[in-house]
Amino acid sequence: MTASEQRTDPVAGLLKLLDLSEAEGARTDEEIFVGISEPQPHGRVFGGQVLAQSILAAVRTVSSDREIHSMHGYFLRPGDANEPITFGVQRLRDGRSFSARRTHAYQNGVPILSMIASFQTPAAGLDHQEPFPDGIPDPESLPSTADLLGEFDHPIAQQWAFQRPFDIRHAQSPLYISAEGEHTPTNSVWMKAKGPLPDNPDLHRAALAYASDYTLLEPILRAHGIAWISPGMKFASLDHAMWWHRPFRADEWLLYVQNSPSASGARGLGVGRVFNRSGELVATIAQEGMMRVPIDTIDPVDA
Repeated sequence: MTASEQRTDPVAGLLKLLDLSEAEGARTDEEIFVGISEPQPHGRVFGGQVLAQSILAAVRTVSSDREIHSMHGYFLRPGDANEPITFGVQRLRDGRSFSARRTHAYQNGVPILSMIASFQTPAAGLDHQEPFPDGIPDPESLPSTADLLGEFDHPIAQQWAFQRPFDIRHAQSPLYISAEGEHTPTNSVWMKAKGPLPDNPDLHRAALAYASDYTLLEPILRAHGIAWISPGMKFASLDHAMWWHRPFRADEWLLYVQNSPSASGARGLGVGRVFNRSGELVATIAQEGMMRVPIDTIDPVDA
């Protein structure tokens, strides 16, 4: 998939990424699938991509009446965005109500991500949730990433503006160029796929996992008044955990409310809750990231 194809129809590009093929004749104690990678300006695989692909590889080995409800993954190595990825799925357990799978994503014979996912047969039970937050502007009133970055002649700005398959709109001042406003460890974005997705709940869950990796480290940056464009900053996702609670569609507006309870030791933790527009809590996400910034950008009050 070329960059021009991705820019022409980024949602079609997403669906192509998530359409894994089987590796004919390749079998160990794992079931093997192969996925393509999407081009990136920096040449590294986008973490959300390999998460989504790993989820769908696991889904392919589980009975259709069992839905994924949680996953925990570790990013072990940077992936090469110019190479395909091999996914090996191991069947860990199939019980009366729950199934467990382990997916390894491989490039050049070594794992770049290791994930365990759990699946459950739908069941009735106790039901409660956190409320939808107050004071959030409607997504239609907010600028898109294309509105904010579309005129910048830079490959990363152009990729974020036009080649991402999701429309991302910040409820607070975006952190692309500058960090304006109060320095609080919070962040909220509306997001949805830029076009309709097939009526496949597993695909929507994987698509949300894909998009959940875009902004979950931003509350850490906002707490310290740091923008993505800050010179010398280095960051990388270390792990990613996700719990799906209720049905949703990833091609309808979802509110991603994020906060960071802690940052220390060149690592920061982001926690996110995803609500649909009806106010239902549909997913919870947590991610720790490596965050290294030049010493002169650290606020002495926070040091």
